[in-house]
Amino acid sequence: MFTHILVPTDFSEPSDAALAYARVVAAKFGSTLHLLHVIESPLASGPLGAEVYVPDTPAAQRALYDNAISFLAHRITPDDRARFDATSEIITGVTARAILDHARERGIDLIVMGTHGRSGMAHLLMGSVAERIVRHASCPVLTVRSAGAAQPAFLDANANLIPVDAA
Repeated sequence: MFTHILVPTDFSEPSDAALAYARVVAAKFGSTLHLLHVIESPLASGPLGAEVYVPDTPAAQRALYDNAISFLAHRITPDDRARFDATSEIITGVTARAILDHARERGIDLIVMGTHGRSGMAHLLMGSVAERIVRHASCPVLTVRSAGAAQPAFLDANANLIPVDAA
């Protein structure tokens, strides 16, 4: 059912929870795992408009990239690489659009991603990458809100994710 699973990450707790869920699904379906981190493009204007744009220096961009490499190295284990043919990649762009384009170009069957669950003013000002992905993805999207949601689970015969303690 799912051959290629994409897990976008911002290295947060919800992203780590999403990776835990993705491992369960990948094990059930024999899927490959693809971990993706998007470094927000310095050319993208913020919610307040281009007048507040401050360009990143090449050194700052390099530091972001180096940090992302370090964080990715701790997310995908040697077992993930062997068992799920797991890969990791860093790209630059407008986060939601970059994830959607990446998924389409790579033939991704499922996107599993964390969501911070922001509401109110924070959601209004910052938006929700997960919400944009859910609305515009051409494949199914599984969102995971927190690490507490990533308890050990299995998929039943109908591909429903069932927490181990509920079985």
